Amino acid sequence: MITTTGLTRTFTKKASVVEAVRGIDLSVADGELVAILGPNGAGKSTTLKMLTGLLAPTFGSATVAGHDVVAHPDRVRQAIGYIGQGNSAGHYFRVADELASQAQFYGVPAAEGRRRASDLLAALDLVGLEKRTVNTLSGGQRRRLDVAMGLLNRPPLLFLDEPSTGMDPASRANLWEHVQRMRHEFGMTLVLTTHYLEEADRMAERVVVIDQGSIIADDTPAALRHTHASDVVTLTWASDDEADRARDLLRRDSRFDGHLVAAGEGRDSGLRLELDDGPAVLPALLHALEGAALRPATASIAEATLDDVFLNLTGRSLREESESGDDAAAVAAMAAAAGGPGGGTGGAA
Repeated sequence: MITTTGLTRTFTKKASVVEAVRGIDLSVADGELVAILGPNGAGKSTTLKMLTGLLAPTFGSATVAGHDVVAHPDRVRQAIGYIGQGNSAGHYFRVADELASQAQFYGVPAAEGRRRASDLLAALDLVGLEKRTVNTLSGGQRRRLDVAMGLLNRPPLLFLDEPSTGMDPASRANLWEHVQRMRHEFGMTLVLTTHYLEEADRMAERVVVIDQGSIIADDTPAALRHTHASDVVTLTWASDDEADRARDLLRRDSRFDGHLVAAGEGRDSGLRLELDDGPAVLPALLHALEGAALRPATASIAEATLDDVFLNLTGRSLREESESGDDAAAVAAMAAAAGGPGGGTGGAA
């Protein structure tokens, strides 16, 4: 569904060259759900804009849904859905009118457009809002309307650029329930960027990590956690003496020696171990301690997360912030190319 070779985008900013995306090679198979992660300014949004035909690559090539993004950007846009970071619908237009216009943009016959809009309104819990203007909708309703507009042309490939940013947890969960249902119903391929790592961990079949414009990791969430992070087991005892004896015991055991990373003092004296598979190793660990009459007062395990992976790979935590750095340059360049200061990117842009 997507193939890129050496995909690159540079900008000139105050007489200096900004490398927003640096030679990305990426392949996404039909039906996959791929999450693209990266810190602010890493080049995520710039990459999506090139793949959706909104921004021309400086170098390299990309084929999306069977079409070259440079030679046939119109065919690319005809074959995809795109849900950007900003709301797609005009604030002072009615919901039904925006969906009707979207259908016209894609050349969908009026009767078929009305039927599809009705189906999407029902699927996305928007029934009864057809005559409401967009500016009277809640944030969650607006985001679901964006999803409806992105799906109206029944695209085989849907791009979602931070679709749930700024939404409360309940609205985020509701949005993803609808998106997943639409995915299975239409057999779509999904490519998303998100600052919510638990979303990528829970739903994506592959996670691609971009930093400073380059891909630095590409694998399943489980494989990334296994390769780039560790589970942490924490054990505590009532006294320093018990903790010291437990530490000495574990250092003599080849299964646990080298995994000890920290020890505490005082009433909550404890030991911490970093393990590749904490849940599988913990029973053997407790059994060894029990055999030496060193049963811990408490035992807890913190399994590795994508947040740990991201921190270990980039040295930074992924926080929910507005796009900056290289991606800001992309936005400015697009606004200049459009002849204006910016504005929303409609679903049919």
